[in-house]
Amino acid sequence: MRILLTEDNIALADGLSAILRGTGHAVDVVHDGASANAVIAAENFDLVILDLNLPEMDGLDVLRAMRARQNQAAVLILTARGSPEERVKGLDLGADDYLIKPFDIAEFEARVRVLLRRQAGLRSATVGFGGISFDLNSRTFSAGSTPLDIPARELGLLEILFMRAGKVVAKEAIIQSLTAFDDDISANAIEQYVSRLRKRLSPHGLTVKTARGIGYYLDKLPEAS
Repeated sequence: MRILLTEDNIALADGLSAILRGTGHAVDVVHDGASANAVIAAENFDLVILDLNLPEMDGLDVLRAMRARQNQAAVLILTARGSPEERVKGLDLGADDYLIKPFDIAEFEARVRVLLRRQAGLRSATVGFGGISFDLNSRTFSAGSTPLDIPARELGLLEILFMRAGKVVAKEAIIQSLTAFDDDISANAIEQYVSRLRKRLSPHGLTVKTARGIGYYLDKLPEAS
């Protein structure tokens, strides 16, 4: 999943982004409201983590502009402004959740997981397709009770396809979801990841099919007659 973290406290931003990247997410970081507003208008994110006390543009104004553009990314507000009036205002403007500073890191991680799960339209933390299941909390794939050992980039690609199983995902959307600003993945690299995934998934009755000129989708292999 691709996440935008907007936080003007550099040390806090560095710590939170490291935690999110450590769980396999593509994370972009900006430190002021104007930059956040510009980036959200230009890029696609699954989740925006938004501080309110930002230089150049207040976090609530960023949120207001974001929802005015019909941007439906999930929004988690991090703030020391924790009065009921502030929370109500943010929720009415379209925030999905609030976390008051200082906060527990485990709670932060749990709230991120819940919002990403909700963004994908899922109520359960475990999703199954074919002979494979995916645990959204641990971001691990299993065949039965056996965990699958999948390298990070391929795991990210499989997660994107798995969450939209049977539906075509555009190649450009895959690249955006897998990369932050400072990453660079070519279309050829995506094709290599797809080729490797096909080999890994074949024993479990799944494959990645190509929608020529558009992208890829996860599908079940036909059963042997």
